[in-house]
Amino acid sequence: MSIALHLLGVALLAAGVAGLVLPVLPGAVLLVLGVVTLAWAGHFAILGWGTVAFAGAMGLAITAVDWAASILGAKAFGASKWAVLGSAVGLVVGMFLGLPGIVLGPVVGALAFEYAKDPNFEKALKAGVGAFVGFVLGSVLKVMLAFVLLGVVAARYLLH
Repeated sequence: MSIALHLLGVALLAAGVAGLVLPVLPGAVLLVLGVVTLAWAGHFAILGWGTVAFAGAMGLAITAVDWAASILGAKAFGASKWAVLGSAVGLVVGMFLGLPGIVLGPVVGALAFEYAKDPNFEKALKAGVGAFVGFVLGSVLKVMLAFVLLGVVAARYLLH
């Protein structure tokens, strides 16, 4: 049973990392479940409750980055509150359209809402580009946070 749980935990961690870039998988949730499964497999001796709590905090951080990146990117490029709202709406709508929707939803939403507020296509395009840059930087940050989590888990196993 312990070997099966360890294998399941590692598989959940791998699926979690994949889920950070594949929208069909809930990456942060799978990472946390992977840590919990590994902790359970080792009777919480190798990975204790502190590591599980850390994994939970990292999962929340990854989720926050996922939701905020495009919105903050649009804001950083001088987008109005309308474009920021459009980016958020585009993200929610895009989630139902798979990877293209998740990537392009915030861009199209920011562009459309900014253009609706002020029919200046150049300014609206700048807001859309900001949403895309935010998405890309957010993806990089999510993967970095996941590798910090994986590093902590690996260190706990190596030091045990």
